[in-house]
Amino acid sequence: MKSKAILFLSVFLLASTGNLKAQTYWSLEQCITHALENNLQVKQTKLQTQLSGESLKATSGNFYPSVNGFATNIWNFGQTIDPLTNTFATNTVRTNQLGISANVDLFKAGQNVNAKKRDQYALEASRHDLDKMRNDVSLLIASAYLNILFSEELLENSIAQTQLTQKQISRNKKLYAAGSIPRGDLLNVESQLAGEELSVVRAQNQLDLAYLNLIQLLQVDSIQDFRVVKPDLSVGDDAAINTTTGQIYDQALRVLPEIKSAENRLYSADRAIAFNQSFGLPSLRLNANLGTGYSGARPDLSKPVAQDPVPFATTASGEQVFIQSVGYPEIMPFGTQLNENLNQSIGLTLSIPIFNKMQVSTGTSIARINYDIRENGLRIAKNTVYQNIQSAYADAKAALNQYRASQKALDALRESFKYVEQRFDVGMINSVDYNTAKVNVTRAESDFLRSKYDYVFKTKILDFYQGKPITLN
Repeated sequence: MKSKAILFLSVFLLASTGNLKAQTYWSLEQCITHALENNLQVKQTKLQTQLSGESLKATSGNFYPSVNGFATNIWNFGQTIDPLTNTFATNTVRTNQLGISANVDLFKAGQNVNAKKRDQYALEASRHDLDKMRNDVSLLIASAYLNILFSEELLENSIAQTQLTQKQISRNKKLYAAGSIPRGDLLNVESQLAGEELSVVRAQNQLDLAYLNLIQLLQVDSIQDFRVVKPDLSVGDDAAINTTTGQIYDQALRVLPEIKSAENRLYSADRAIAFNQSFGLPSLRLNANLGTGYSGARPDLSKPVAQDPVPFATTASGEQVFIQSVGYPEIMPFGTQLNENLNQSIGLTLSIPIFNKMQVSTGTSIARINYDIRENGLRIAKNTVYQNIQSAYADAKAALNQYRASQKALDALRESFKYVEQRFDVGMINSVDYNTAKVNVTRAESDFLRSKYDYVFKTKILDFYQGKPITLN
């Protein structure tokens, strides 16, 4: 029963990795592209960049004139002075005022220029922040991708070990039946198989978790039929790190987005100082206005109407003298009033700051402090990059040394195991010694795989610091 279970497990696992024609294969480049399009952190940073872009549009608009129109419709009740006829009105009077005004800054001591440059640098910093986020996500994807490849090879090796042990069990059963070996040897091999079965299950679980981690980074809803392309990651015997930390650092200062972001934020802070200083200098603005209006109290003088005579004076004998009176009962038409009341104006406004509650000096001091913060932030960014490069370089060299040592140990143990296997086949050593040699080889293979993928990833980190695209080709 145990033999059948082992056979079934092996066939199932091989089928799960071999029957992939109906499955979807993703390369590392596809995974990175998908993550950059769907990762929520990348989207969040992209929105921040869009906000910076809109801020730049707002400050750029300060170079254009400001044009505004207005229209009013007012009813005046009771005694009031009509704004268009400049006479007293005691009844309800409707008035309308229409107009358009425009103004443009002729001189603002470089305020608009510095504001635009400040926001331009801030936008560039946001774009580099987006590039850094993309780089961080790409590194996470590459690490998760390589972890899958490592877990798959580990699973394949575990399956191969169980198949080899199964053959040993079949052989030992025949030898035990013939009386050539004691029952303890058979039990030892069967015990070894049980441990290897557990290793297979653990390797499968590790692979499933590795896939789940990549799926979550990709923001993919389903993990069904998802597999990764397995590239050739063989490391040659001449593998070496042909660069220095200084060379990598010099290149990193030219290409890393976090450095460019810190530089642009420093430039933006510098322009912010000049922007705040400009509020303490005179400014000159050109103003222009065009307006007209309508009054319901303005009579139409072109349409007089004769009215009853009215007393004008009284003679010495007491007789009243009447004169002919004229009335204007009609209100001047709306269109006519708009045309006759048309007025224009143009002027200059000079503003000279004298005392503004210390806002200018305080704002400039804050801007200078912010500049010092950004300058120190740039130093921190460079120092962090340098330390990271030193660590990555040391890690890569250590990984290469570990890879070479594990490869040498594996080759030696494989040769030793061949010798042990030959002696075991002719009955010169017992199953305990044989299993011990086999366990040593299995452990060496795992160490070799781990060191290989560790070295590959560490070299990719060095490539990343030099601005090279992350690829496994």
